[in-house]
Amino acid sequence: MRKLLYFLGSLFLSLTWIAGHSQTQIVIPGFKDKYCDYVKKLEAGQTDIDYRDFRYSFIDSEQFKIASAKSSLLDSLEKKMFSLMNQADYPEIIRIAKAMLSIDYTSLIAHKILRQTLQLIGDTANARKYKTIQFGLLNSIVRNGNGKTCATAWPVIQLSEEYFILRMLGAVLKRQSLEQTGGFCDKMEVTTNEGDKTFYFEVTKVFEGYRKLGRKE
Repeated sequence: MRKLLYFLGSLFLSLTWIAGHSQTQIVIPGFKDKYCDYVKKLEAGQTDIDYRDFRYSFIDSEQFKIASAKSSLLDSLEKKMFSLMNQADYPEIIRIAKAMLSIDYTSLIAHKILRQTLQLIGDTANARKYKTIQFGLLNSIVRNGNGKTCATAWPVIQLSEEYFILRMLGAVLKRQSLEQTGGFCDKMEVTTNEGDKTFYFEVTKVFEGYRKLGRKE
């Protein structure tokens, strides 16, 4: 009887997680531009796209201005998402990750946490989809250069991409500076388990985004 009750309880929790997930949808922006077209394709499962072009299209989209205006909200959602991971509140983690992607579908951390959580609740098909998207976005950065010099820097569109990659590398930032030798890049001096290293990120698109927002940074 105890085993039966345990099984029924586990089944109930699984169904609750899946129901919570199914009621939460990513909102696709209504702008008629390349970025929104890409998001529609990706949400429909058409994951064989040019991810670098997709990321660059975000800078050109009106959604980029909206996302920038909601940067504080995105930060708070990300913090909340991480805190919920310790509580294993899967439906809420999924809801928050999808809320983040509704604002910025290029968010690497949102795709990563979403696909991991979907895998935990047994939604393997969608977990596979978002894993493909996450690594499509990531590879469009790290496979375009080696990050070892400014001339071969990894091309990013937002600073959040830099910090995501550093976390993936297990790197702790010591010093950040801007260089214009052989390109236009952030020089990130870090500490890793293998010792001190330096990584370079090409930031032309970052500053292009600043100009679009009327910022002089």
